[in-house]
Amino acid sequence: MEKKKILVIGGNGKTGRKVVEGLTELGRSVRIGSRNENPSFDWENPKTWKDALEGIDSVYITFQPDLAVPGARKAIEEFTSLAVKSRVKKLVLLSGKGEKEAELCEDVVKKSGADWTIIRASWFNQNFSESFFLDPIKAGQVALPKAETRIPFVDTDDIADVAVEVLTNEKHNGKTYELTGPRQLTFKKVIEEISESTGRNIKFDSITMNEYKRLLSENNVPDDYIWLIDYLFTKVLVEENSVITNDIEKVLGREAKDFSEYVKETAETGVWDSF
Repeated sequence: MEKKKILVIGGNGKTGRKVVEGLTELGRSVRIGSRNENPSFDWENPKTWKDALEGIDSVYITFQPDLAVPGARKAIEEFTSLAVKSRVKKLVLLSGKGEKEAELCEDVVKKSGADWTIIRASWFNQNFSESFFLDPIKAGQVALPKAETRIPFVDTDDIADVAVEVLTNEKHNGKTYELTGPRQLTFKKVIEEISESTGRNIKFDSITMNEYKRLLSENNVPDDYIWLIDYLFTKVLVEENSVITNDIEKVLGREAKDFSEYVKETAETGVWDSF
């Protein structure tokens, strides 16, 4: 009997590469969905989708840069339609916790005709080591708005483990899971923990959203990326999204990774050392 093949879109990304590792360890047949793979997969080039879906049974869907951006829903509609025509049986969508636009994309997946599981994730721990917060931390001066907002940051290790589980176990079909870490932290507290673990004096300043957008613009950040940051800070970082869930424990039978464990592991890599 031929092994079921799984397409991991963004298979070199924050969660995708870990999903690939987890599936490979289980002996599953995996295809990485990326521009640099063969066959290639590019969200901006729908002509690449058909070959990437050839012979695929299940798909882990991540959308770059975010499901909230204009055009995301249309892309998800076209992709899921093609996936079903290509005889894909199951779709697992990585979504954003508290993102209304992302929920519209979730609805597309749910109505696709394929089996589905939705994974809604809170903000990633790894945003501080693999994304837009890294350079300010290395520079020793972090300035952010919404300084006192409490966020249950979630680790990409946990997201990937959940994704592997739901991709390989049919009992999760038709389920929506909201993934958070076990603790709420403010940006100020996050920087304090990173500062303490690295032995560095990393300064934190609370600024307004307008000041932050001006700062990004002065550093030549593209306008569409500034729009997304503004959306995430104003629409997603709100009190109702600070609720902690136990869905990681429900799916994996273990507790979610605490932010302090992530900080300790990451500090040891040297990624937060000063420039």
